[in-house]
Amino acid sequence: MTRNGPDDATRRGTSDVEAIEGLLAYAQTRSSRWGGAALKRLSEAVARSRALDARAPGQHTALLARSLLAKARLLLERNRAGEALPLAEEAVALAREVGGPLLVMALSRLAATLEALHRYSEAAATIAEADQLLRPDEPD
Repeated sequence: MTRNGPDDATRRGTSDVEAIEGLLAYAQTRSSRWGGAALKRLSEAVARSRALDARAPGQHTALLARSLLAKARLLLERNRAGEALPLAEEAVALAREVGGPLLVMALSRLAATLEALHRYSEAAATIAEADQLLRPDEPD
């Protein structure tokens, strides 16, 4: 399947996961020039990810978190941190179930969102948590 086309999500024979991955890839490549289209695709990716996760709880949690993070990133780029905050917070909650690099990425996005909202102490605490995950063997 060729990715990054606007019709990836509706192409016949495309699985739900492939469709969502296609929407995320399309939005990633179009976010700077095609803002409205990218945001629309990310909203669709979030909605489809929610539906997929509802049908198979826990199986697609990481995909939903990634979709939320992608939409939060685009909103942050557009100086819409207030709209990005609930998405970033939900992504962190979901990523805590998965752990690993996804959680670090989610915490970093949440910290950037908090910083954009001038909530510096919360942002610093969130970054400290992400740093601790990157260096778990070091003493506090």
